[in-house]
Amino acid sequence: MPATLDRYGGNIDVKLNGTGFFRVERTSDRWWLVDPDGAGMLTIGLNHIDDSNLKYPHNWDIWKRKYGTRDNWIREGVVPDLKAWGFNTIGWTQEYVSGDWGVALDWFGDPIDLGHSTAPWSAADYKTADMPYILQIRVAEIEDWKGQPAFPDVYSHDFDVYCEYLARSVCYDHADNRNLIGYFLVDIPSWFPHASGRFFSGFSGLTGKAYDTKLYDVASKYYETITKHIRQYDPNHLILGDRYNGNKGIPTPPLMAMKPFVDVLSIQYFSGATAADHEKMRKSFAEWQEITGKPVINADLGNWTATKLNPNRKTGLASQAARGVQYAESLAPLVKEPWFIGWHWCAYVENTGRGWGIKDPWDEPYQDFAGPLTRFNKGVYDLIK
Repeated sequence: MPATLDRYGGNIDVKLNGTGFFRVERTSDRWWLVDPDGAGMLTIGLNHIDDSNLKYPHNWDIWKRKYGTRDNWIREGVVPDLKAWGFNTIGWTQEYVSGDWGVALDWFGDPIDLGHSTAPWSAADYKTADMPYILQIRVAEIEDWKGQPAFPDVYSHDFDVYCEYLARSVCYDHADNRNLIGYFLVDIPSWFPHASGRFFSGFSGLTGKAYDTKLYDVASKYYETITKHIRQYDPNHLILGDRYNGNKGIPTPPLMAMKPFVDVLSIQYFSGATAADHEKMRKSFAEWQEITGKPVINADLGNWTATKLNPNRKTGLASQAARGVQYAESLAPLVKEPWFIGWHWCAYVENTGRGWGIKDPWDEPYQDFAGPLTRFNKGVYDLIK
């Protein structure tokens, strides 16, 4: 029998101390995300919720007929969809829009630039949705997916001033909001040297222990600077850290450096289709969790298959039904781990850039995928009893 949930999506049978804001707690059995009313919760989120996906020439008539305004889309589309599918969190809302995926998932080849939509949701949008949500604070343009990254001098006065501005501009309007879970930082930051050849200064000629010591020092200053300003403007919410690139691997020095400053270990990891792939992901997460001692979120994961609009999206998954099977089989091993507190799925409405979603480009769910996904989401607390 599915668990009884409160308004945030927390399991009311797991009774902890409610503080009015989200927090994390390690009980005798496992880590929990604790919702404002004190229920133990997994954050089950959906990423890339962007209305521009319904404003192409091939579907703008649907947008005009069904919604017409952003508020209507959030109230009548987004929120009912998420709740019907068993999601309880609005994740990273910006969307990949720039075109052919190409070699993007390798992150090792020639520099690429995966352009994303520029406008995240506003505070008013989140108020309209009235659901748990997470914000991003993009500390630096050092993403693996950015073709020409800009690595800042983290020791400089300019970096400190810029981080203060970021915290002031993002946190102020959300600091008292009970629906806010916390803040992500950079999406898959390059803590390894970037494919473009660019990196933080001061590493030329360094190897071995000297290199690791320098990397730890840079990462420590980076995390210390941004988090002190977030805490100044918002002492109430969690700092979820960078969404590390688990598929590429995570160097140990940044993981050690984040420990005093960040509340949750957030990793983006797209598993393959086999049981061996799922076990590799689980084992990697366990190793990184052991280093940090933090609860873990898989902050961006997804799968795809060829579709009418995107026939080039060919993988080991032959159908939408196969996507549903992979969804459950990849997540089940993580959910059973005592340090795992949730995942955020990629993505909502299929577009011409990313090329996959739970909904097709004409705003209809892929039912063969949405059905198994919904059953897993709504039965997840039964897996960890």
